[in-house]
Amino acid sequence: MKTLRSAGHDRGTISVSLVEETLALARASGLDALPLAEAAGIAAPLLASPRSRVSAAQYGALWASIARALDDEFFGQDSHRMKSGSFVAMTRAALTARTGGQALARAVSFMRLVLDDLAAQIETGTDYVRLRFVEREGRMPPAMFAYATYFILVYGLLCWLVGRRIPLLEAGFRCAEPPAAHEYRLMFCDQMSFDQAGSYVDLAPSFLDLPVIQTTQTVKAFLRDAPGSFIVKYRNPGSLAARVRKMLRALPMANWPPADRMAERLNVAEATMRRRLKQEGYTYQSIKDDLRRDIAIGELQDGKRTIAEIATSVGFAEPSAFHRAFRKWTGMRPTDYRPAQADHTPHAESD
Repeated sequence: MKTLRSAGHDRGTISVSLVEETLALARASGLDALPLAEAAGIAAPLLASPRSRVSAAQYGALWASIARALDDEFFGQDSHRMKSGSFVAMTRAALTARTGGQALARAVSFMRLVLDDLAAQIETGTDYVRLRFVEREGRMPPAMFAYATYFILVYGLLCWLVGRRIPLLEAGFRCAEPPAAHEYRLMFCDQMSFDQAGSYVDLAPSFLDLPVIQTTQTVKAFLRDAPGSFIVKYRNPGSLAARVRKMLRALPMANWPPADRMAERLNVAEATMRRRLKQEGYTYQSIKDDLRRDIAIGELQDGKRTIAEIATSVGFAEPSAFHRAFRKWTGMRPTDYRPAQADHTPHAESD
């Protein structure tokens, strides 16, 4: 059996529920959302299936196109537009900081200049750095997507500047728990609560004195994919599910161990592994299925291999079994994830 070929096909995928939240903001601002989605490679059938997924590249393209169309990189979620080019300006302002602590202060100050309704304050404790959100007095708390948009812009930039993912310890928000809470926990951390008295995110403080390692030479490549790529790139890696996924990704699928052997690799009892995964919203089997799904989606969107070849690469002896599994995972056919220009044979694409 083939190994998992490259990280390029396993960058993770994003739930269509988050895509719909993004498109809803575009519609609320008077945009025709469907052409924007299609231009990003997200076909209408994907939007109609609640279990479907999109790639980080597709979501990044959608993010950028909506921001350009609105001339607002905050998607109309604040009474003052964050005009196109603001993130570039914030990046260049923070790039000259010496440390992670200075970079965070500059990013937060910049956001205070461009937004009117949502800001943040930095509070430093002995074992955490808290980003406390401050909403304009008298306004209802914003939706979770607004908090997430603000945080992703600042946090993704900060992680890039210091060259590592900064661990998130805890997060709480005034808003009600959103339908896509599971996806938001992937973005933030497992210790995440809603309907709180205040909104905040706690970061591990080790980044404060780290040097800013990026330069004017590295910024161009960074800005090409940011900030849409942050949604997947800086996801929570500290959960047990992430550790299991990382171990599986390093092995040929034929060598993926049964649950008891995986527990041994993690140095925990099998019952403990199952319990902790359940607390995070997973089972061992669901992690394996999600990994196969994400790799298959990446392969399908590449359009370079037949479906029979992709089925084999993700562990299925027969294309028909792959078709059934893919429908179960996404609610769609594998062919629905093919780029329109892909050239494939009728046999390879049979359903």
